Amino acid sequence: MIARVVYSLAWWLGAPLVAAYLLWRSRRQPEYRRHWAERWAYTPGRTALRPLIWLHCVSVGETRAAQPLLAALHAAHPRAELLLTHMTPTGRETGRGLIESMPGATIHQCYLPYDTAFAPGRFLDAWRPAIGLVLETEVWPNLFAACMRRGVPMTLVNARLSDRSLAKGRRWRALIEPALASLSLVTAQTRADADRLAVLGRGDVIVTGNLKFDIDAPAQALGLGAGWRARFGARPVVLLASSRDGEEEALLQAWRRWHERTGKAVADDAAAATLLVIVPRHPQRFDEVARSIERSGLHYARRTAFGADGAIADPSRVDVLLGDSMGEMFAYYGMADVAILGGSLGPFGGQNLIESCAAGVPVVLGPHTFNFAEAAEQAIAAGAALRVDDAPDAVDHALRLIRDGVTRRSMAAAASGFATMHRGATARTMQALAPLLAKLD
Repeated sequence: MIARVVYSLAWWLGAPLVAAYLLWRSRRQPEYRRHWAERWAYTPGRTALRPLIWLHCVSVGETRAAQPLLAALHAAHPRAELLLTHMTPTGRETGRGLIESMPGATIHQCYLPYDTAFAPGRFLDAWRPAIGLVLETEVWPNLFAACMRRGVPMTLVNARLSDRSLAKGRRWRALIEPALASLSLVTAQTRADADRLAVLGRGDVIVTGNLKFDIDAPAQALGLGAGWRARFGARPVVLLASSRDGEEEALLQAWRRWHERTGKAVADDAAAATLLVIVPRHPQRFDEVARSIERSGLHYARRTAFGADGAIADPSRVDVLLGDSMGEMFAYYGMADVAILGGSLGPFGGQNLIESCAAGVPVVLGPHTFNFAEAAEQAIAAGAALRVDDAPDAVDHALRLIRDGVTRRSMAAAASGFATMHRGATARTMQALAPLLAKLD
């Protein structure tokens, strides 16, 4: 209790800094200036009397992971309303796409308020959820305590906890352990995640698998990407997917050095003619990455600069396509022959390799994959992915796969099989939630 009082006091003292941070972020991403009242739980809430199932998805990755679970919840409880909360504008935008894909459901959306002493209570009183589901790694001590006081069952689903996060949890054990103990249910992606949660005092974790495996690669998005690719002719495509700070610069330098060593593109050299597609993880970095490409001396086009008919002026001169759009990741995979996983070349833990596998695209992984440690090792063992040391090594291996069609096609088939083999987390999660959800009927 004392730890949470100190924690709440820190939030109160830090509130001006939080507001300043939002304003600073809004210089590059104006969406951070919007919906400020929601950040502090000053919202009208709802007046309907139907039960409300609330899912918290902090940002893009968690929101995408929620897609199959959201659909399953609506199918099982069609009378219930749904609420999606987020912490980032990109998560909110991704959630808007999920809502549009489920026209028959009543789905609300807002930001989750900051975990101050009183904002969680205001949020719960406004929305009156019947149950709350938090995806992956979010633990909010004041929010969980407010749910417990109001009798709202709170669950942590699809949980993952890396060794790095466990070390942080140990440092803040006085806050984290009571918060985890207050939850009605915890499900984890892997046994290793469950074992790490047990170290923090939660030993009854149910292993359900990773919800991301249940995400289907949309045929419409893959077809859109295939159409983009056709505008560049018969050129192969290497995709740097969801790249993070510094990775684009390193990869561009390696890409340019490789082409300087091999000479200009020739008709019978597929690797030399390969198109590089870069999709940054965060939209506020699109212009920064564009400047990096310009400095590299490579010719580039931007996805958002496509003509109304999708045409590109002189596509044969384009070395790099900058994917400066949101919500089209599967379309970019629809273009690709090989994907280099962003976040794995730098010390960021790697982004979601499962989407690439679901699209049947072989994956090149850097050394940093602690966010998806078990999935990464399983993908390598299945022949769907390979590990490299750095950006030059990633370029070298990706272009070797472009030249070696037999190995590339074998890895593509292995990627599809790997994604299919690990499906079923949604059904297992729904089974675990069933006793809590039964109260809605």
